[in-house]
Amino acid sequence: MDALARKSEYHTIEDIYALPDGQRAELIDGLIYDMAPPSTKHQRLLNYINTEINLYIRKKSGECEVFPSPFAVFLNKDHANYVEPDISVICDKDKITDKGCKGAPDWVIEIVSPSSKRMDYYIKLFQYRTAGVLEYWIVDYEKDRITVYNFENDEVEEYTFSDTIPVGIYDDFEIDFSEIRLE
Repeated sequence: MDALARKSEYHTIEDIYALPDGQRAELIDGLIYDMAPPSTKHQRLLNYINTEINLYIRKKSGECEVFPSPFAVFLNKDHANYVEPDISVICDKDKITDKGCKGAPDWVIEIVSPSSKRMDYYIKLFQYRTAGVLEYWIVDYEKDRITVYNFENDEVEEYTFSDTIPVGIYDDFEIDFSEIRLE
């Protein structure tokens, strides 16, 4: 994802849908941010985390659903915000439509890429908190750090890739990052 907005003029979701096929971008407060293709490490992390969440939900016959990117999230139910989190967990089935998620997911995970640092650590952090996301994880393999924001309890915890991390929206679920193989 490009750290700087492509154009400073105001855009809407219609502009996102008008992009050429295969071009991915996000829209935050009317500004379009181009998205770079993910690396192999990024995709390995995405696959591992997404699988762990899916297995947990299926084992528990849970009501929530997990969606890996690309998956449209219309954060504020307006025409000026459209994001594609790396992983979205949505527990309110009324938010899920054929086009994506209308409103804030319960849990969002972003895997940091060199080009997405500013977006993930600052811009999206503010957007997710403001929109009503309950839990936000920033997974940064270059820094060997997973930052967990529990917005419900106003808590921030930091972990490494050797830790097992408790999931705040569930009482009995943890993800063991030491099992991830990035090479």
